[in-house]
Amino acid sequence: MSRKRKKKNKIVLFAVELIVLGALLAGLYIYSKADRVDSTGEIEEKEANIELDSETAEVLKGYTNIAIFGLDNRQNGKYDGGNSDCIMIASINNDTKKVKLLSIYRDTFLYTKEGTYNKINSAYATGGAKGAVAALNRNLNLDITNYITVDFRALVDAVDLIDGVEITLTDQEAQIMNDNYIDEINSVAEKNSERVSGGTYTLDGVQTLAYCRIRYTTGLDFKRTERQREVLMKMFEKTKGAGLGTISSLIDKMFDEISTSYTAAGMIELASSLMDYEVEDSHGWPFELCTGVFGAKGDLVVPTDLKTNVEELHKYLFDEENTVSPAVNEISDYIVDYTGCTTEATSRFDNPLTGDDNTSSDPEYDPEQDES
Repeated sequence: MSRKRKKKNKIVLFAVELIVLGALLAGLYIYSKADRVDSTGEIEEKEANIELDSETAEVLKGYTNIAIFGLDNRQNGKYDGGNSDCIMIASINNDTKKVKLLSIYRDTFLYTKEGTYNKINSAYATGGAKGAVAALNRNLNLDITNYITVDFRALVDAVDLIDGVEITLTDQEAQIMNDNYIDEINSVAEKNSERVSGGTYTLDGVQTLAYCRIRYTTGLDFKRTERQREVLMKMFEKTKGAGLGTISSLIDKMFDEISTSYTAAGMIELASSLMDYEVEDSHGWPFELCTGVFGAKGDLVVPTDLKTNVEELHKYLFDEENTVSPAVNEISDYIVDYTGCTTEATSRFDNPLTGDDNTSSDPEYDPEQDES
């Protein structure tokens, strides 16, 4: 055999050895983290309340839909209950790798569990993550089987690991963050973050969470969900630009601070595709709604009507003309009967998404009411 041929064979052998070594190291890494992930496993279809016609099911095969819950718990690492005051759906187009984020308004009046209609954020409190996923699927005609749940500490640490996110604050937002949130979050997260003022700054984890929690400004909870999506998109883009080392550190830290249906291997696989993803758009849902006080249910966000909103949701996320399930039709009829809130009757109620600024009138800020 010629010397040149031998050299080529050695190079090929060395390359194979590197690949094998890399696979072994990846396997060891996954194995070492596996017992640190609070994984419940993918939710089974029956338990997840998936009820799709064959055409819709075929369309949704082209997408990965993940539920993201942010819990309003003051106790770190407690994921089995509590209201999910941040509810998002991340929908990934498997072909284009483009992502759309959809916030579900926490006070939306929907079917939350067997025989019960309430604010959608209560579905997590009564049924945990699986119950919340099942409620989303039943009301929105979706096929979600995976979720990620975070609490206060998880978001704070994630933002700090990427050295903060740049946000522009109004004077009112800064005042509310200082007066009502920063000290409390410092205590819960065991941090010592400073107070803020109006302007454009790189916020640390505590300050970012405080920004995400603001509710009593123009736009109320609708504006809060917009802030949450803004932060998530900026975190996503900054993480992509930070490189594999930062992503590895982020994964390593987050293993201890989230609850998810994903296994350690599944989380790593999801994170490894991060560089390919692009957040294309974000929105709040319901698209068409009214608000009001409805008896013992209190302040509600009411889809007008649910059937129409679900059809619009599928058009937005999947570019699909959706035929809603019988369950969605039944829920839609119940909501109309209970609230009397329909597209035609919207003038009887408030619609905070109409008008030039897409918000309702700005109430006088009352810190005593801002409980979450």
